[in-house]
Amino acid sequence: MEGGSQAWMSFRSTRHVRYWCGYHIAWIPKHRRDMLVGEVAEYSREVISEIIAELGCEGLAVNVMPDYVHVFVLCPPRLAPAYVVNYLKGKSARRILQKFPGLKARARYGKLWSRSYFVATVGNVTADTVKRYVEEQWLREEHEEG
Repeated sequence: MEGGSQAWMSFRSTRHVRYWCGYHIAWIPKHRRDMLVGEVAEYSREVISEIIAELGCEGLAVNVMPDYVHVFVLCPPRLAPAYVVNYLKGKSARRILQKFPGLKARARYGKLWSRSYFVATVGNVTADTVKRYVEEQWLREEHEEG
């Protein structure tokens, strides 16, 4: 996203699929405690970015605040948003609590993250654009045949 480039908005490809499945995901520590500060926040950001890559996704933005985490991620369509969230939260909690065992005492019942989360799809076109594209397909075919 540097230099005003829009390259991050271009379609991604696998062997058989072209896609752009963007998700905005957010979650909080258990009981919304301000636990993600200093070294813990920095390590959390690194770990979350590594886990995103492990999943085969692309982290466009990762923001760790004292009492919440936000990520903007592109994932192949074979990965359901709920799977991505649960994988990120589970793996990151394990690695963060291993590195900072003192957090376990502050984390309620040894759990770092709340069970709750937020997820929204993020598109690079509007719903109206897609609707118009789908509705106008017959017009395009007729034009190409004629």
